[in-house]
This record gives sequence, C-alpha cells and structure tokens, in this order.
Amino acid sequence: MNITKDTIIAELVAQDYRAASVFKKNKIDFCCNGNTSIENACNKKQVDISHLIQQLEQATAQSSDSTIDYNSWPLDLLADYIEKKHHRYVEAKIQEIKPYLDKVVRVHGDRHPELHEIGQLFYDSAGELAMHMKKEELQLFPFIRKMVKAETAKTSVQAPFGTVQNPIKVMMMEHDNEGDRFHKIAELSDNYTPPADACNTYRVTFALLKEFEDDLHLHIHLENNILFPKAIELEENLVTA
Repeated sequence: MNITKDTIIAELVAQDYRAASVFKKNKIDFCCNGNTSIENACNKKQVDISHLIQQLEQATAQSSDSTIDYNSWPLDLLADYIEKKHHRYVEAKIQEIKPYLDKVVRVHGDRHPELHEIGQLFYDSAGELAMHMKKEELQLFPFIRKMVKAETAKTSVQAPFGTVQNPIKVMMMEHDNEGDRFHKIAELSDNYTPPADACNTYRVTFALLKEFEDDLHLHIHLENNILFPKAIELEENLVTA
C-alpha cells in the first residue's frame, strides 16, 4: 500500500483498519474529521509526518503467522510464545476495542439494537479470557515448563493438580465457550459486515472484532491442537521413563 502525505485518512482506514490504531495513538481523528490528508492532519496536531507514515507502513505491512511451523517448536518455547504474543495481544486489544464498542453502541444502538448484545458478549468474553489466561500463566504453563526441564534432566515431576490432563480439560472447555461466543458475535454482525450507515468508528470496531476472533482462532489452535496434546504425551513419557 502506497501511503503518502496526500493520502486521505478516512480512505486509508477504510482500506486497512490497522491504520486506525496509529492515528489514535497520535491523537488524529480518523472518523468524523477523517476526510483530510495526512499532511493536513499532521500540521494541525504538530506530528512528524515522516514518522507517522513510517508507523502506518509498519502497521499495514505486518505479515501473517499462518506459515510458521509451530509443530516443530519445543513445548516451553511454544508456551512462552502463546503467552507473550497471544495473551498480550488479547490484553491490549480488549482495551483498544472497548471504547470503540462503547461509542458505537451509544451512537448507533437505537438503529442497530444487535449492537447491545454484541457489546455484552464482548465484555463477557473479555472477563472470561482474563481469568482463563491467568490460570494458564500461573498453573498450566509453569508445569509444562517444569516437565520440559524434567525431561532434559531425566528426572520426575509431580503435577499439583493430579495430572496435566485436568487443567487441560478445563481450558479446552473454556475455549469452546469463547468459540461459541464469537460465533454469536459474527452472526449478529453479519460476519462483521458494517451496515450502509456505518461511520468509520463503526467499521473499525467490526474490523477489530474480526481481527480479535481471527487471532483467538490461531491462539486456540496452538493450544488445543499442538501444546496440549504434546504436554499430555510428555507427561505420559515422564511417568513411564
């Protein structure tokens, strides 16, 4: 994407919603007053235009993680990656999405009543995910790391919760709950399709929700399909070694 000083802010955000976070960070209005060039907005806000364009280029050029061979990673590395990338992403994006969603519900909720349910579902998800991730970070992931060390040292390790399968069952059940919740959000939002009367904030909110769900899908995949089965296998190998 070619971004110049003459690029219209509203048009750029409409093409790639990831630009919205950059404008927000620099206190540049991309919604109601977005029909202006980057140069004009930077002059008004006394923002370094070259630095802003560099930030925009970086934000809109991020590549997908879909081709990474996570299956070949050691379990402790994969747990660290999930925690540092996906858990931190969830924490940061929840704080970014909430004010957008609150505004959209407040301004457009009368004409689009489904927004009230979408907002409630997202707030429910935010609270549940916060507790879910803490359980992983404080209980499950540390034990997985201990098992990796035990395997290297050829020693044994005792799970404080009987077997690693116990917390994994709980985590997978909670994953199912979040999957169902976001499936409902996608249905209510017509698969994150903004209506004809949607403003840029409305469009950005739906785009951010879709990105959040996409990341959650990868996040859950890494745990359910790679980390958890291998952790169960590792525990079984340590018991029989």
